Amino acid sequence: MNDIKCPHCGKLVHVDEVLRHQLEKTIFKEEAEKQKVELEKVKLAAEKSAQEKFEKEKRVLENKLVKEQEEREKFEKKVAEEATKKAEEKSRLEKLEYEKKLNDMQKALEEAQRKGKQGSQQLQGEILELDLEKKLKEAFPFDEFLPIPKGIEGADIWQSVRNKFGQEAGSILWETKRTKQWSNSWLPKLREDSRKANATVSILVSQVLPDEIRYFKRKEGVLITSYEYVIGIADMVRERLLHVAVAKSRASNDEKLQEIYEYISSDAFRHKFESHFESVSELRKGLDSERRAMERIWKHREIQIERLDRSASQMFGEFQGVVPNLKPIKNLELTAGEEEDEQETLV
Repeated sequence: MNDIKCPHCGKLVHVDEVLRHQLEKTIFKEEAEKQKVELEKVKLAAEKSAQEKFEKEKRVLENKLVKEQEEREKFEKKVAEEATKKAEEKSRLEKLEYEKKLNDMQKALEEAQRKGKQGSQQLQGEILELDLEKKLKEAFPFDEFLPIPKGIEGADIWQSVRNKFGQEAGSILWETKRTKQWSNSWLPKLREDSRKANATVSILVSQVLPDEIRYFKRKEGVLITSYEYVIGIADMVRERLLHVAVAKSRASNDEKLQEIYEYISSDAFRHKFESHFESVSELRKGLDSERRAMERIWKHREIQIERLDRSASQMFGEFQGVVPNLKPIKNLELTAGEEEDEQETLV
């Protein structure tokens, strides 16, 4: 009763055995399903983990790529900035170089213009000098025109005045000026040149005359004239020198007296005395300047002393008002006459 026939093979099988077999089959099927589910879960979990890992690695890679892109962009920007900076610096230097070239060209142009103007003025002065010398030679054929001695830079013409017999009567030192403004500094220089050359007369020919001179005039030992009066002035000066030379030749026949007379009347003697008195004049000016300076110092000290004396007297008077028995100071006591004057002043 507990056996049943197997539908497949026709054998008798115990019911328990069939039930056990069916149970095992069911359990196996359930386990298989369960394992399949678990396997599916594991598979899903693995896929999820792999996906998450992939996404993570993807994000890391993407971040890396973004950072690399940013670094590349920063680098490119820095390179571009450096290139721009270098280009700007190069442009600035080129601009400075161009400006310097312009300035150098401007300076060179101004220097060339200045030298040209100076050369033109110098050339005009030389032309005036040559023309003057030519006129003097034509007007006074007996005279000799000597080269300017060394050490004399300002003078232009040195004329030795001679009579028709070739005897020298003196000399004239000429200087020409062709400027637009008069300067008194020319006169001391020409006087000094005259001393060096031992010239009898010094004449300054100027295109512009001082305000006080209209035609010609002697000023500070120098005869000043304009170009148009040169020949007339030279003629008068020559006549004077020739007359003086004649007077000298008619002087005493005594040899010693003649020598003394010639020395005293010589240009060298006159120049020495002129130099002496000019030096004395300069020393006197310096002494007067020092005296005025010392008088200012003395006056300043006198005011300081009076101020200190007055302050001390007032202070001592204040002390006497506070301390009646304070002994007086001898130098601060009034004499009888001063007391009366003080009382009259108070009255």
